Amino acid sequence: MERINTIGRRKTAVARIYMQPGNGTITVNGKELNTYFPTEVLQIITRQPFATVKADATYDVKVNVRGGGVTGQAEATRMAISRALVEANAENRPALKKEGFLTRDSRMVERKKPGRKKARRRFQFSKR
Repeated sequence: MERINTIGRRKTAVARIYMQPGNGTITVNGKELNTYFPTEVLQIITRQPFATVKADATYDVKVNVRGGGVTGQAEATRMAISRALVEANAENRPALKKEGFLTRDSRMVERKKPGRKKARRRFQFSKR
């Protein structure tokens, strides 16, 4: 099996991953996973697909992620890894689908409107 290339998106974050058989190393933008995502919650989010299909320490993953914040980047990475696991083995699909890792979360920040302070917030109204 050669390298699998997939993409995942969340908010404005886009994660492109390259997955190949290995010993479970995850590299994000040239850094170790623990260095790039310092909090344990973000590391767990990134590793969730492997735990779901019980494929820990079987694939090496190289991630290029840009845009958005750290949470959006972690969730985009999770989606990309899930897609790669399905591409590697189609039997992984039902378990990952049940957890919701293959569903694109399309919620984005609403744009600011002209004549308003923010997207919906109006300027303070003065009667007199």
